[in-house]
Order: sequence, then structure tokens, then C-alpha cells
Amino acid sequence: MPDDPKNQGNDDELSSDVRRRDFVGLSVAASIAAASSASAKELEVVETDVEIKTPDGTSDAAFIHPKSGSHPGVLIWTDAFGLRPSMREMGKRLAAEGYSVLVPNPFYRVAKNPFTDASNVDFAKERPRITQLMTSVTTEGHAEKDAVAYIGFLDSQKQVNKSKKIGTQGYCMGGPLVVRTCATVPDRVGAGGSFHGGGLVTNSPNSPHLLAPKIKGRMYFGIAASDDKNQPDAKDKLREAFAAAHVPAEIEVYQGTLHGWCVPDMPLTNGMPTYNKPDAERAWGKLLALYKAGLA
Repeated sequence: MPDDPKNQGNDDELSSDVRRRDFVGLSVAASIAAASSASAKELEVVETDVEIKTPDGTSDAAFIHPKSGSHPGVLIWTDAFGLRPSMREMGKRLAAEGYSVLVPNPFYRVAKNPFTDASNVDFAKERPRITQLMTSVTTEGHAEKDAVAYIGFLDSQKQVNKSKKIGTQGYCMGGPLVVRTCATVPDRVGAGGSFHGGGLVTNSPNSPHLLAPKIKGRMYFGIAASDDKNQPDAKDKLREAFAAAHVPAEIEVYQGTLHGWCVPDMPLTNGMPTYNKPDAERAWGKLLALYKAGLA
């Protein structure tokens, strides 16, 4: 099993004193953000179903924002089960913290919101269908085109403060899409968070981790212990790539977690609950700290 992330000082040692101070500050801010989030009064939010034109068609999406004012924009990339109530709730929670959030259906090329509750999905039975859905967005060039369209939509909304950077976060399949978004629109995206992202490090010449030199924003990678067990060198390659590119990036393994631990409606994994609320809340605190630091 991986080391406890709370005791990862040596494993996560950075390449310079400047970067070390940067990350220590981010970690401290995470604790502050989590505490303030629990005590602060949430903003009233508005949710609207919208359609966004892309080079390949029309994407349906949820646009969620505080009832008044303009705020930093955030793009949420879903997991392989797509836009559904659990992802909308995540968008509402983030909007209540003071962000204008877009949650698109990443599979608009082939289907509209194929699942409503991931906990009821028999992944083994649905694997061919899910593979088709994922391929529709992970095909080379697709996510990049979508990222430009989605960020363009956010920037056209009065509820988005265009003087602030945009953030993006993603889960499972959405993790590498976050990296591609940050690399595609580097001057606009100030922070990207990947949670139990799959396929961040591959042998492909287009592997997401190789895009680090194109990224200008802060990055956070929360890695599931089960993923780390299956690919123990991925965290090291991520760390090396971002350090070489001089891009602030925190890479953290969450001990004892399963792939998908941040999403409440994930199916069981070998008969065990996948969602882990305490670690999901800790990851949420990290996300809020990332946005506070990167979306200035």
C-alpha cells in the first residue's frame, strides 16, 4: 500500500525551495478552506440547462452559478457515467462557494445523459457501451475542441468574472481531460484538479503528463490507492514531468481509497463501497484551496 499522504514529506519532496514553499502554502490553505467552507453561509444558486455549440455538434450542459454577481468560472469534467444528478450536486456545491460552474455532457456526440444513477450500473455488463461513450470524447482532438467551446461559453456569460482565471476539475475519465484543457487554453485556465484520474500517464506520445510544458496554471492530482497499486510509477512520472516544466503541481496518494472515491453514487468495487466520505471531503478542501490560489 502507498504511504499515508500525511507523511509523504520525503516522497513528495520538490525540486526547489520556491516550489516547496508553494506547495506547503497550498496544503495549509486546504485546511483553512475546509474549515471556512463548513462555517460560511452558502450562496443561493441558480441552475439552468443550456446548449453549447461545438465544432462537432451541440453539447447539453448544466450551468450553475450564484444568484447574483459575477464569479470565477469552473469547468467540471465528469467521470465515465456522465452528466447526472450527483455531478449536478457537485456543481451546486461549488457554485455555493462563489463560482460559476459548467457541467457538460461529455458524450454529446453519441448520447444525451446516458446514466442517472451510477450506483445502479453493472459496469461489467455495460462495459462495451461505456467504452463507446468514453471514446467519443477521448479520441485525439475531441477534448481540445470541447474545452475551447466550453470555456468560450463561460466567458460569454455575465455571471462569469472574466478578470479571474478559470478552473477545471475532473473525475476518473475526467482527470486527463483536465490536463488537456489546461494545456489547450493555458492563458485562460489558472488551476486544474484531477481526482482518481485514469490514464494520466501512458506510453502514448500524446500521454497527458507530457503536456506539462504547455500548462501555466496550478495543478493538483489526487490519486486513489488502488490506482497507485496498479501503476506505482505514475505519480513519480507526473511529479518529474511537472517539476521539469516548472509548473506548480501537487501529487498526493490517498491511502486506503478506491478508484472513484470522491463521487457519491459510484458503483461498489468488489462488493465494497467506493465512495469514501472523509477522504472525499479532504479532497474537496484541497480543491477549494487550489481555486483560491489559482483563480486570482
